[in-house]
Amino acid sequence: MARWGRRRKVVVAVAAVATVTLGVPWLALTAGSAGRTDSVEEYADSGQRADVALVLGAQVNPDGRPSRYLKGRLDTAAELYRRGLVKVLLVSGDNGEEHYNEPEGMKRYLVEAGIPPAAVVMDFAGFDTYDSCVRAKKIFGVDRLVVISQGYHLPRAVTTCRLVGVDAHGVGDWSVQATGRFQNVPVLWRLGWTRFAVRELPASYKMLWDVGSRRTPTLGDPEPGVRDAVAGR
Repeated sequence: MARWGRRRKVVVAVAAVATVTLGVPWLALTAGSAGRTDSVEEYADSGQRADVALVLGAQVNPDGRPSRYLKGRLDTAAELYRRGLVKVLLVSGDNGEEHYNEPEGMKRYLVEAGIPPAAVVMDFAGFDTYDSCVRAKKIFGVDRLVVISQGYHLPRAVTTCRLVGVDAHGVGDWSVQATGRFQNVPVLWRLGWTRFAVRELPASYKMLWDVGSRRTPTLGDPEPGVRDAVAGR
């Protein structure tokens, strides 16, 4: 009986640690994004509006074309612009290597899709979600925006922006959950979606650390691009 009692205490202790470990980030993201994540249709019906959409970067292929995840985000952003729900698309991504440039690939795709070049502003140092949100505020002077990413990413994206002082509402893409074919091999793209969704847990710990420690991303002089685009200059 004594041995079982010790084992029970260990089990209870492990369960308590697991609950705290998993529960804290979940509560933070749930509270931070409650009522603030929509599809394009839901956002259009919600009455929420912002001049700027922050489009978070993702992988571009070697030819500079967006991956299917990034394409989903860009198509969502383009739809918001065409409906008159936003005025400016701030595309924020990784340009940390000489031959890799997410923002340029993002802008090229949007312009080819019919978005006016003047309505697309590039942020070349959005190396992660936290960096993009901080730079939107400190470099581009944006206090309110729509943040665009895949649906599983929206709670963290919205919460991150809000914690660094940006009033954010999320609009998501779910298109890459579809079943499709890749290189003639039947695959469920949903599996990739699930893998990335699971990765949100460790990413949420990093976000809380970044916000709590006030990590300083790559900054620089303020840029007027967003302000000028909103004003139509």
